Amino acid sequence: MYYPFLLYSPAVRHCPVFDGLEGDPYVADLSPASPLLAGLSPRDQKGFQAVLDNAMARGHHSWGVAPYLERRDTLLADCPQMVAEARFIHLGLDVIVPLGTPLHAPLDAVVEATGYEAGEGNYGGHVLLKHAGPHFETFYSFYGHLCKSRLPETGAPFSAGDTFAEIGDFHENGNWFYHTHIQVITAAGLAAGYMTKGYCAEKDLPRMNALCPSSIPLFKTGPPAIE
Repeated sequence: MYYPFLLYSPAVRHCPVFDGLEGDPYVADLSPASPLLAGLSPRDQKGFQAVLDNAMARGHHSWGVAPYLERRDTLLADCPQMVAEARFIHLGLDVIVPLGTPLHAPLDAVVEATGYEAGEGNYGGHVLLKHAGPHFETFYSFYGHLCKSRLPETGAPFSAGDTFAEIGDFHENGNWFYHTHIQVITAAGLAAGYMTKGYCAEKDLPRMNALCPSSIPLFKTGPPAIE
């Protein structure tokens, strides 16, 4: 089987990336027309965090998401490479949770890569997990904007449900609001360089299901699966 169909197999243990998420998520609109971004500089992420916190509090939301394949021209307007390559379409699912929230492996995994990408607008602390097993084709899940001092070592094994990282602060997460970017990457996507590409151009969309399919099926809420 290949992703995401393996997630329907009873032979595969699938756990939430975050424990204890309750209620409906706040859906953060980060598209060019979003009122959340009105009047803010793209790099004023502390200001945006305050706007986001207020919006979530008004709706009594304790967590949120920002969509896969959303256009983000305004948010990325000061990123020269994105502008030059017209890469404005988001390839991950952003899950919005408080600073320091621990992340858990959604499936059994080995750390394929881990590190720190310095510079504003970049990933900061990040981890790439490799998921391999007898029941499905090998694929990868990527997590960005993490705490630099709590990253795992390359080659470290994790069982589904194990804690492997936590949400980072502005100074270590690429200066972004508190969240993680979850991106699924196939073997072909990894070979094509999509560990370091969280956005694509519109012309690339026909290829994305084969390279970076939606991470929404991998993300889940609720209690860990019972063996």
